Amino acid sequence: MPARIEVRIQTVDFDLSAEVSTLLSGLRDTGAVVTFSGLCRSEDGTLAALELEHYPGMAEAEIRRIADEAAARWPVTALCAIHRVGRIAPGENIVLVIAASAHRQAAFDAASFLMDFLKSRAPFWKKEHLRDGSEGGWVDAKESDEAALRRWS
Repeated sequence: MPARIEVRIQTVDFDLSAEVSTLLSGLRDTGAVVTFSGLCRSEDGTLAALELEHYPGMAEAEIRRIADEAAARWPVTALCAIHRVGRIAPGENIVLVIAASAHRQAAFDAASFLMDFLKSRAPFWKKEHLRDGSEGGWVDAKESDEAALRRWS
């Protein structure tokens, strides 16, 4: 049976527990669930908010492609990727990745793979808004994110 895959981009917040319950509803043979929730950092109190933009249609398609690749690599029963866009304050959710499998290692690996590629390959742009009212500019990609991708080659 192919893995259940859910991909969403939304402005509204998500509830981790509710998303896990919905994703796993009716699935059999799931023995492990790994979740990752990425939050907006305050950057030592200097950040008022992050503004996230995406390329509609393209972002969803790229995340789906990444999820399909994870499902081809590991025996997962379900994968979910939810990414928020819009203005997000420190402490609020930005991204959720859920991977479910019969066994823990496949769930851990699939979740990590999905998050690494989501962070570096999905077309999102982040703009910082600082507490002093100024704009901190667009956030550049980090070499550490690219290094994380290399382990999957």
